[in-house]
Amino acid sequence: MEENNKPVVHLISRPENMLKTIYTAARTCYSADMPINIYNSDSANDEEKMLKLIDRVVGSGHYSVIEHIQVTFAISNVSRACTHQFVRHRHMSFSQKSQRYVKEKGQFDYLIPPTIEREPELKQKFINFMGEISDKYQEFVEAGIPAEDARAVLPNACATSIVASLNLRELIHIANLRLCSRAQYEIRMMVKAMCDELIKVEPWLKNYLVPKCEKLGFCDEDKSCGRKPRLNE
Repeated sequence: MEENNKPVVHLISRPENMLKTIYTAARTCYSADMPINIYNSDSANDEEKMLKLIDRVVGSGHYSVIEHIQVTFAISNVSRACTHQFVRHRHMSFSQKSQRYVKEKGQFDYLIPPTIEREPELKQKFINFMGEISDKYQEFVEAGIPAEDARAVLPNACATSIVASLNLRELIHIANLRLCSRAQYEIRMMVKAMCDELIKVEPWLKNYLVPKCEKLGFCDEDKSCGRKPRLNE
């Protein structure tokens, strides 16, 4: 079993000229010049100028210019409960470890929720129960039950791996929602790791990949963490 409950996230694909591509898309909307000329212009090599335009365009709600940017993440050591939430985001592509074709051998890897992890007695009960489930799964498989049916006993705590691709607009949207303290702990940590990976190579994105309250300036949740004032306060 994986002892470390933290998601393992790697950025494996991104455009080489992300900022330049967005700038070209933004300028094209307001210029009579050809896009390729904009892309090859001196202004497309001026980071300060590009960021100023992008901030203005995206800030005005013109989000199509950031949809041209596609990024891909390799994610592992997350639970099925986490990925069940993750795949509800519509504008993404996913490829996930199959419980139909990949048979678990021995004790399957699983994630222990932090609230259980910090209670020694409950943690041990959780571990024991995962062992019982593993034994039952192996019993079914050894009896000739196909893995696609034996998996019915496997819990949401099962560790899984997934490759996820999405455009920058969707990533910003997901960050705004899932970095909120109201989001469930595991997916919040996973999305933060995704954002951190991208910010390492594109630091200008740090002001976009934030909880929605940072973007709105107020909290629109029913229950606020207090980071920002609620809209009606």
